[in-house]
Amino acid sequence: MGKSKIQVSLIGNPNTGKTSLFNSLTGLHQKVGNYPGITVDKKQGACKLSEGKEAIITDLPGTYSINPTSIDESVALKVLQDTSNSNFPDVLVVVADAENLKRNLLLFTQVQDFGIPTILVINMADQMEKKGISIDFEGLERKLQTKVILISAKKNRGIQNLKVAIENYQSLKSNANFKETAKKIDATYFDRLQEVNPKKSIYELWLGLTQKNVVIAHNEDFSDFSDDVSKLNQYQHKETIYRYQYINSILKDNYTIDRSKGQDLRSFLDKIFTHKIGGYLIFLTILVLIFQSIFNWATIPMDFIDELFGSLSEVIKGTLPEGKLTDLLTDGIIPGIGGVLIFIPQIAILFFLIAVLEESGYMSRVVFLMDKIMRPFGLSGKSVIPLISGTACAIPAVMATRTISSWKERLITILITPFTTCSARLPVYAILIAIIIPSKKVLGIFNLQGLTLLGLYGLGFITALIAAFILHKTLKVKSKSFFVIEMPDYKLPSLKNILFTVLEKTKSFVLEAGKIILPISILLWFLATHGPSSYTKVEEEFNASISEQLTAEELAQQIASLKLEKSYIGIAGKTIEPIVKPLGYDWKIGIGLITSFAAREVFIGTLATIYSIEGVEDEGTIKERMEAEINPKTGGKRFNFATGMSLLIFYAFAMQCMATLAIVQRETKSWRWPLLQLVGMGILAYVSALLVYQLLQ
Repeated sequence: MGKSKIQVSLIGNPNTGKTSLFNSLTGLHQKVGNYPGITVDKKQGACKLSEGKEAIITDLPGTYSINPTSIDESVALKVLQDTSNSNFPDVLVVVADAENLKRNLLLFTQVQDFGIPTILVINMADQMEKKGISIDFEGLERKLQTKVILISAKKNRGIQNLKVAIENYQSLKSNANFKETAKKIDATYFDRLQEVNPKKSIYELWLGLTQKNVVIAHNEDFSDFSDDVSKLNQYQHKETIYRYQYINSILKDNYTIDRSKGQDLRSFLDKIFTHKIGGYLIFLTILVLIFQSIFNWATIPMDFIDELFGSLSEVIKGTLPEGKLTDLLTDGIIPGIGGVLIFIPQIAILFFLIAVLEESGYMSRVVFLMDKIMRPFGLSGKSVIPLISGTACAIPAVMATRTISSWKERLITILITPFTTCSARLPVYAILIAIIIPSKKVLGIFNLQGLTLLGLYGLGFITALIAAFILHKTLKVKSKSFFVIEMPDYKLPSLKNILFTVLEKTKSFVLEAGKIILPISILLWFLATHGPSSYTKVEEEFNASISEQLTAEELAQQIASLKLEKSYIGIAGKTIEPIVKPLGYDWKIGIGLITSFAAREVFIGTLATIYSIEGVEDEGTIKERMEAEINPKTGGKRFNFATGMSLLIFYAFAMQCMATLAIVQRETKSWRWPLLQLVGMGILAYVSALLVYQLLQ
């Protein structure tokens, strides 16, 4: 009968289509967690094989070798040798790219030496004819002594054959060849190594010796072997040579590439996209189009969501009886959450367009292109990936630095990544730009608001480079740096993969933001609707001195404003107002700055709650309330051009995110670096916002 739930691990080099295969197998039945004892995201999903049979698919991070050079790559090794883990694989599926089979088979031979049943999946079947590739699958299976499956993950071809092979994994032969390789390297040396623990395979012991910082300790004593580092390096080098000799002997008669038969546009496109001048112009044009789209395409759905939440508050206020619960819902929870959900269209569009660039293979060209620019700043092209990932969220971007082998380069990238404009800043940027920047065309083509948003993203990136240069010159950290990147083929993006990505990241944004915004909205509502004795006496004192010239609506407005000032939150806001006043902010904006330290997007939800409590029923949406807010001293708009620009600059530089600080501490294993970020970025934000306001007012 066998197991009803088969544990399957997907492993492969980056850019082989492993994630596409994972999506094809699992569909929407996915979840994200963490590997036991490892702070790296683990993607898992369920896959129905047949009636009563199911596979639990685990997607391991991409790696070129089982001998890791980065934290991400070490995950595969830890998972494959931790037999106590409940998700230890019954069968391994190694995903290879048809065009780069020789390089991909290095990882396959290493994985096969673990003695775990292994299936080789060759992806991109739809590209083989175009590339002039032919494979003798029967010969390959015979030489590798395993099942070889040809698939096209993008077109969902061959997936059923793979499911059948997974279900029948127990029929696969174990073909561990390292014992023969060890004899070729130094038979005497490896015989001595086997004596350390006769119960273990020689390959396990070899990994325990060479990867002792990664492999889980089993109390083996390698003291007789680990002193001679030069010999270890020499034998590892020989191992790689012998593996490639074995791979060449297998591919010699079973795999051919005839470029004359291919119809490949890759070289032609690479000349265009990586051109020393044209490449940068194309990238800049793409960025302009992305930020134009964020404003132009999102306007209608954003207006719909904004009006929907405004109407929802009115309906609830008209339906439910008056009381604290109704006030909490209509003045606290709904405005707070609605103030963030309105930006889902813009965030989804951003994620969608970035996913298209990644899926097409273009993003790797950007990394290659940017390497020359990044070098003078102490970085490499590999740092571009975290910086681009930072446009979604700084947390996964900081974690993405694990692919950088140089510690100094990685540390600098971690420290500068929060300057990149993340999706949490987008709600703040979007509403302030909409209020202070007119929606008009520049040169008859470009939307001025979209260009302003692009400018803020550019400002963050330029500031990140300047900070990197300063850190590169001041940090006294010894480290070696090298840059290797694989250029994947260009391909038509898979709509299914893109939609999965957009859905997953947008859902993550909403849930993570919601967990913070909901309790903060409730707390703000309470603090804004309660106060000391002076708060409770506002209405009677105001009525005693009321002017008959005020209408009932004006009276309600003034009483609400005065009560808000006398509330607990008003008292706190007035206390900090002297600090933020030079920046052009009042106490309400000051409260927004403090609460947004939990997460930047909370700023809008905070103002939505405060203005909802202060306002009357027909005041409209959060944007309309902000536009209508008056500076009592000048009689002009509170959110004028000077104040709006000051706020934009403040949020461009400030470290307003507790979660990012926590992840930086976890990745650097020190509070020194997150505190440096918090203080340094805070001072830069305050001084920059101060200068902008004072110059523009």
